[in-house]
Amino acid sequence: MSVFKSDFLHTLSERGFIHQISDETGLDDLLRKETVTAYIGYDPTASSLHVGHLTQIMLLHWFQATGHRPISLMGGGTGMVGDPSFKDEARQLMTVDTIENNIASIKRVFANYLDYDNGPNGALMINNAEWLRPLNYLEFLRDVGRHFSVNRMLSFDSVKTRLEREHSLSFLEFNYMILQAYDFVELNKRYDCRLQMGGSDQWGNIVNGIDLGHRMGTPQLYALTSPLLTTASGAKMGKSASGAVWLNSELLSVYDFWQYWRNTEDADVIRFMKLFTILPMTEINRLAALGGSEVNEAKKILATEVTAILHGRDAAENAAETARKTFEEGALAENLPSVEVPAPELEAGLGLLTLIVRAGLAGTNGEARRHVQGGAVRINDQQISDERRVIGSGDVTADGVVKLSLGKKKHMLVRPI
Repeated sequence: MSVFKSDFLHTLSERGFIHQISDETGLDDLLRKETVTAYIGYDPTASSLHVGHLTQIMLLHWFQATGHRPISLMGGGTGMVGDPSFKDEARQLMTVDTIENNIASIKRVFANYLDYDNGPNGALMINNAEWLRPLNYLEFLRDVGRHFSVNRMLSFDSVKTRLEREHSLSFLEFNYMILQAYDFVELNKRYDCRLQMGGSDQWGNIVNGIDLGHRMGTPQLYALTSPLLTTASGAKMGKSASGAVWLNSELLSVYDFWQYWRNTEDADVIRFMKLFTILPMTEINRLAALGGSEVNEAKKILATEVTAILHGRDAAENAAETARKTFEEGALAENLPSVEVPAPELEAGLGLLTLIVRAGLAGTNGEARRHVQGGAVRINDQQISDERRVIGSGDVTADGVVKLSLGKKKHMLVRPI
């Protein structure tokens, strides 16, 4: 581990954020001497970011917390093209309206991690459509495109992967890396941005921007990447059995978000505390010394601390209390995720398999049937073994709901409306 003198790189180093830095000594010195501006780009391909984006969001958080100015760059322009990185197929092209709606939705998450005030290191939310959409193509080719070697672009891993698999790479996507490099130069010109950060898969694109800046007369620019995270068992961060772990609460409830972190594998708990919470390292090291069943208490702390940053301390503690009541007391907690079913439909009777799918606990009737046959499904805490069971108004408890459970950790309240 390198010994860094700047607060930012020291913090990243001890928390496990650093994969590569283009010039460690130069960047460390710059960060010690002045308030530096850095950015990370996010393409608005959905209305919410997911847990896989959290490492980069936390990079920006620590950048600001150590006295520097972060830029969250929204790819309103590059989003119209699509990043080819390691994808087998081109992304579906989005309309301008879809892109702008997605950006508006994503913005709400960033405000929980960054302070967008007007101070000297107040965060900036910028859309690269500002300079990319008005570009004159011929001038861009002459002034920017001439600095790029196709031979070098073909050597990038993201491009080589597609070509080796004999998947097509459109000219549109090939332009993406030029546009991303140009973003870095433009941000330097407009905001004196000196550093671009991102996941390790973005290294080639970021270095491209440094090289373009050198050719177009910017000061020395820098690159910093974080490792691409997988869980101890090799699963990709940001995905769960039921789909993406979204950051916007309208796509994933606070309780389900808390539960995702509570279910962290034992081997990942301390690593994730370093990356995804703002707990002091002294506290994390204390928790790291715990063993045996105490690791479950550490998981609850992890879940509550990560959830508190995104959704607020009260919401995080409510989720923790809901889980405690559900798992430790066996009580019916009102804050459990719920699915609404028209009362007449429930009175007429609803098939168990249909209800399991509608509640999002299975993707198909076949999958739901396997859960029932495996003894994993319970109604109001009673195991159900009959896949033809019909759920009706007689199953509604005194609390006015039906509790539907899959295994020990997934519970839904069915609410008649």
